[in-house]
Formats: sequence, C-alpha cells, structure tokens
Amino acid sequence: MAPRAKPAPDEISDAQLLRYARHVVLDEIGEEGQARLLAARVLVVGAGGLGSPLLLYLAAAGVGGLHVVDDDTVDLTNLQRQIAHTTARIGTPKAASARDAASALNPEVHVEAHAVRLTEENAASLVAGCDVVADGTDNFAARVVLSDACATARVPLVSAALQRFEGQITTFRPWLGGPCYRCLFPEPPPEDLIPRCEEAGILGAVAGVLGTLQATEVIKEILGLGESLDGTLLFYDALATSFRRIAIRKNPACPTCGKTAR
Repeated sequence: MAPRAKPAPDEISDAQLLRYARHVVLDEIGEEGQARLLAARVLVVGAGGLGSPLLLYLAAAGVGGLHVVDDDTVDLTNLQRQIAHTTARIGTPKAASARDAASALNPEVHVEAHAVRLTEENAASLVAGCDVVADGTDNFAARVVLSDACATARVPLVSAALQRFEGQITTFRPWLGGPCYRCLFPEPPPEDLIPRCEEAGILGAVAGVLGTLQATEVIKEILGLGESLDGTLLFYDALATSFRRIAIRKNPACPTCGKTAR
C-alpha cells in the first residue's frame, strides 16, 4: 500500500472546485485530496516522450508545484511523440517549452523549468523538498544518479522506460523495504545491447501510455491511494495489447539501499 498521506492544506476555492470537479466527486479524492494535490511538489526529470504527457496530466490534475529538468532543445524528430512541444518551438529549450505547455493548460499551477543536465552535483538539490520524483530520462547514468538521490532523501521515485512497441514502469521506495534502481540494474548494460531511440525507433503513442501511467502513479503516491508499484515491474506490450507484472526484490548487497550501504 502507498504511505499515509500528509494532512491536507487549506480548503480549495470555488473556481478550483469547478476546475477539479471530476476529482472532487471521487470519494477517494474529494476536496481534501484535491487540496493535497495543489500543495504537492513534483520533480519531473526529462521533458521528452515520457515527460510530455506526464507533465500535462500532472498540471491538469492540479499538482501545484512542478519542476521540469531537461538540458535538450526541441527538434523536429521529437514531435512524433513529445506532445508538450510544438513546431513553433523547435530550437527552444525543452524545459521551457514543457513549462509553457503545462502553464497554458493550467495557469494556476507553478511550473519551474531547469534547463540543466541532471548530475551527481545537482541531483540532491533538485530532489530536496519534493513529494514525488518522476524519471523520464533515457540513459543509465542519469537513472542511477536520480535513484540514489531519491533513496537518500526518502522521496518516492516513479520510473518508466520505452523502446519500440514496449514500455515498463515501477516505483522505488527502498526505505520501506523495497528495491531501488541499482537493485534492479546493478551494472550498466553493454553500450550495444540497448540501442537509443533514434536507432531502434518508438511508436509515439506508447510514450503516451507510459507517461500517463507515470502520472497516475505519481498522483497515487501523493494521495496515498491504492496499491503502489513498489516492488513490482509492470511491462506493457503494444503489439500484444498486454500487461504483465513481475516482482522485484531488494538486493541485500546493493551499494545504495543494501545492508552495507552508508
């Protein structure tokens, strides 16, 4: 189960009741849950195929503080799947483009753009103060850095990945006894084992499926709803139209969250 949610802040306004009416009528959310979303702070690392739908749905849901990290610029080849960007914004920083898209959808949420690369030097400061972090990066090194920072800060990390017609998603909360990213992938894969998107290709809508799943899991973590994906890796196969789940366990020797970790 998801951890107990923190107390809700002040009541929401009449205008917010109207905007978020379809949330408020859900018994599991209501006014208190919507107020909690408005008070939440989420870091999204990557404003590409995963980050685009993720940010838009979090903004639409009323997550009050959104921080997006991406050091890349919008390219024409991105637009087949990265729906936060437009043809008119080709050449602009992705972080700023995604911020503008989320703000246009919901002007009352605060979206801060960080046009920087996630590194060991800035990861802790970016994660600090966040309620949940979402990983939309596309390389092993960044995922490890982000996972380590979230484990140290005890911030839930919702992580997803894509390739061709498939995707996978999980949530990491190692301080509660589950695994972290290093438990699942203790060593970087060979460089030629997992080709990059420009080499292998990706069905654009698959990014939408996984990005919206990430948004759902982020909202669940904020509200303490339902069953967390902590300890479970969920696979999606678009060609087979199927989902399957496998259990993943903590590695006792993990340098990040194992028994000997500092």
